Amino acid sequence: MSLKKHYLKNIIEVGTDEAGRGCLCGPVVAAAVIFPTNFEHPLLNDSKQLTEKQRKLLRPIIEENALAFGVSYISESKIDEINILQASILAMHKAIDSLAIIPEHIIVDGNKFNPYKNIPYTTIIKGDAKFMSIAAASVLAKTYRDNFMKKLDEEFPHYHWKQNKGYPTKQHRDAIQKYGVTIYHRKTFKLLPEQLKLDL
Repeated sequence: MSLKKHYLKNIIEVGTDEAGRGCLCGPVVAAAVIFPTNFEHPLLNDSKQLTEKQRKLLRPIIEENALAFGVSYISESKIDEINILQASILAMHKAIDSLAIIPEHIIVDGNKFNPYKNIPYTTIIKGDAKFMSIAAASVLAKTYRDNFMKKLDEEFPHYHWKQNKGYPTKQHRDAIQKYGVTIYHRKTFKLLPEQLKLDL
């Protein structure tokens, strides 16, 4: 199925998405993208359907062709304070805040969003596999977050964040069991299946 260019025609529409909701550590990262009406690219798809190499290839193409794009990070401490859903929505709001152009309509990946200023919005389940701007936002959010986790990996190499990006892999959970938690872990998340030997 090819991606649609827009949800509503003849208005400035932004697509937004986040990455890192299911991770045990690090920020949730969101992006927002406004494309010109004539943009298309054969490779562009939901970031989860792409390889890391394809996402890296697409990122500069998206950034060069977008009329405007924004990326924002919400820290693990803020996630613990307001919960991951609200942090994800806040990240999307902040990404839209940083756009050089004010959109007239927002399309959001998923089924939850909070009103943003007075701009109408539409939530779209699996929107990243349906609309170009949301797919592009998913690619930017994922690539920016992956790069962030690679930097954190240099500080805490035992957790293999370069490979697992903070997701709850066996390798990551084994490291939490062995070394405990870091300042970057989300303390309100279930970091180990049985929460044994973990002094929070």
